[in-house]
Amino acid sequence: MNISFMLNGKRTTCEIAADTSLFELLRKQGCMSVKCGCETSNCGLCTVWIDGKPQLSCSVLAARVDGRDVTTLEGLQEESHAFAVCMAEEGAEQCGFCSPGLVMTVLAFERELAGRVPSDDEVRRYLAGNLCRCTGYMSQMRAIRRYLGMPSADASGATSPHQDAAVPAPANEEVA
Repeated sequence: MNISFMLNGKRTTCEIAADTSLFELLRKQGCMSVKCGCETSNCGLCTVWIDGKPQLSCSVLAARVDGRDVTTLEGLQEESHAFAVCMAEEGAEQCGFCSPGLVMTVLAFERELAGRVPSDDEVRRYLAGNLCRCTGYMSQMRAIRRYLGMPSADASGATSPHQDAAVPAPANEEVA
């Protein structure tokens, strides 16, 4: 089947099999920032934007993006630079494997906030679908606070964005 969509601002037309995932298609298109971690929608490494909303590309069939706008980190280099600096300054980059998915999610969150400063709990809930096995999340929370202009953590410090496992990842809803 043929599909046509915008990929990082450029019209892209592809021949795909009906069962091709968006993750597979994006990697074939050279989008190496899109990582494969679990293939079960549990880690956030494959986060991309579809029509400006964060989605997990491992759980979306490529056919679902026909006529839509898909953005990967490759399409957000200028936007992502300031957050990348905050991550480096706070020691949040570690191995870097999860960084593209985290950056995509944080940039989407920033857009949704529209200048409003969130609470730590809001950040944790929004990032609940992004896993990192290196950092323990303290440095990531410091980087996010700095980037979003949030006040520093209180004396108790930041905790994992996964502290409340019952909170679903609202940023990773199914594509309609």
